[in-house]
Amino acid sequence: MTDTWHTVPLDLQHVRGALRLEPTDRGVAPHRLPAWAVEQAADPQLTMVEAQGAGVRVALRTAATVVELVAHRTRVTYAGAPARPDGSVDLVVDGEVVGRQRSSGGSTTELDMVTGQPTFIPGEDFTASFAGLAPTVKDVEVWLPHNETLELVEVRANGPVEPLTTHQRTWLHHGSSISQGSNAARPTGTWPAVAARLAGVELINLGFGGAALLDPFVARTMRDLPADVISFSLGINIVNADVMRMRAFRAGLHGFIDTIRDGHPNTPLLVVTPLHCAIHETTPGPGAFDPEALAEGRLGFRATGDPAEVPAGRLTLETIRAETARIVAERRRTDPNLHLLDGLELYGAEDEAAHPLRDSLHPDAETHRFVGERFARAAFADGPLG
Repeated sequence: MTDTWHTVPLDLQHVRGALRLEPTDRGVAPHRLPAWAVEQAADPQLTMVEAQGAGVRVALRTAATVVELVAHRTRVTYAGAPARPDGSVDLVVDGEVVGRQRSSGGSTTELDMVTGQPTFIPGEDFTASFAGLAPTVKDVEVWLPHNETLELVEVRANGPVEPLTTHQRTWLHHGSSISQGSNAARPTGTWPAVAARLAGVELINLGFGGAALLDPFVARTMRDLPADVISFSLGINIVNADVMRMRAFRAGLHGFIDTIRDGHPNTPLLVVTPLHCAIHETTPGPGAFDPEALAEGRLGFRATGDPAEVPAGRLTLETIRAETARIVAERRRTDPNLHLLDGLELYGAEDEAAHPLRDSLHPDAETHRFVGERFARAAFADGPLG
């Protein structure tokens, strides 16, 4: 194999799972929402998470024995709380995960959880190098960290490269931080990535931490994207952000489905209700950091709403599940390609003892794995997206 480096073009033919690539001084920054949608949100949380690489991977076909990614990462940490582990860059060859390297360096924004004041700490690029690959033509995917922002500086191989062609169906999914992959250990280990790989589908992951809020601009984005099957998981962010009451939720859910149907009138569409989360099952939001957990040096969350206000329209996970099921059943009379999956089938109260939500909100790596396996069976192998 030649020692000559061949540069992989940083375009949407080679960078899968991104909707756009923003030119930067270093290279390009992948994004998972159009610029107009980010502008409409005008929300720092969404601006941060849509630029993180959940489901984004560089895909190529090559006989190279070495593939390298040069990138600059941007991270957010919280003062007084343990830093998240470094992100993972995963190498997938012919469908199998064969390598993993940690991200490092880069720029860090440290947030004071009391004042919200950010402190910026600059850093250097890092290189993830995967050597010792077989000198035969193969499909190669380099999966980017799901919870960090990366600017792609260069992707190179020591042999000629061409775009990876696929005949897999495209699965478009939208959800919260759980769908984005919070607390998963690696980008191929988020539950949507696990499910997609088991089902043999091409994933576009529109999971946005703290930002699955029935936003119309997300629905319009999904309306306009090509997809063979579509799903969205909703509820937890609506409750813990305390952004609406039942009347608004009801209209918002109908409108979200209506907009997707404007572009995908007959595409199988699966609505997933919330996974079990004890703090919000019967207690409304808003959610907040748990001061007792912070005092112990760990990150945790709690619910601060009043259950007595639920009859007046304050939302909990239980009321969202019930109303979502009612709306989907009602709409199925004229839309047989609309389906419901109860999130408790993916992670229910009985799972909590063996697989607790360590911060009271997000699944750990093992839980992501079995949620992905359960989704692959329920939605693809035995279900409406199969």
